[in-house]
Amino acid sequence: MHQSTKLRSFSLSCPTRSASDMDAALGGHGTGKPTRPCGFNLGSRGIRTHLSCLSQKSDSFSDFSTLQYDGKHSQALKRLTADEASRWARSFDFLLSHKYGRSAFRAFLQTEFSEENLEFWVACEEYRKTRSLNKLSSKAQHIFEEFIEVQAPREVNIDYPTRELTKRNLQHPTLSSFDLAQLRVRSLMERDSYPRFLRSKIYNDLLSHTQKSPC
Repeated sequence: MHQSTKLRSFSLSCPTRSASDMDAALGGHGTGKPTRPCGFNLGSRGIRTHLSCLSQKSDSFSDFSTLQYDGKHSQALKRLTADEASRWARSFDFLLSHKYGRSAFRAFLQTEFSEENLEFWVACEEYRKTRSLNKLSSKAQHIFEEFIEVQAPREVNIDYPTRELTKRNLQHPTLSSFDLAQLRVRSLMERDSYPRFLRSKIYNDLLSHTQKSPC
C-alpha cells in the first residue's frame, strides 16, 4: 500500500486541548478558514495537520529552539542584531524584506498551519523577476496550480472574484498576473497573522536572545 494511502486510512488524534487552543493551532482566528477537529479527513492538508498534531506543534519556546539549533538558521541568529529584530515589529514590509525575518515568520506560520500564505507571496516575488517571457506561461501555471486553484496542494485563502481574475490573467500572462492575489494574501497576513506573530513566544524569545547576545 502506498505510504500516503496508509496515512489517510490511519486514525490519529491530538492531545486534549481546550477549544481556544485548538482554534489557535488550526489557524482559525480570522483566517477565514473553518476550524476542524483533529482526526477529520482533509486529504493532503488533513494529513499535514495530523502529523503536526503528533509532533505537538505549538506557539512555544521549542519553535524558537528549532530556529536556534537548525544548522541553516543558527549562523543567521548570530548575525541578527536586536535593532533588526525590533524593526520587524515596526514594519511588516521590513519583516517580509528581511531574510531572517521571513524565516522566523515562516516558523510561526507553520504553528498555525498557514505557511502557504508566505510561500505564495515569495513565489509571486520571484515570478516578477522572470526575465524570459517564454518562461512566464509555465511559471504562472505552476503557481496557479500550487496555490490558487480550488483544492490546490497549498491553496491560499482568496475570494472567488480574485481567483477568477487571476485565472483569466493566465490566458495572456504578464509579470503582474498575480498582483491582486498577492495583495489579498499579503493584507491577510498583515491584518491577521502578523499581530499574533509579534505577541508570540517565538518572536519575543528571539528578540530577547538578540538583546542578550554580545555585540
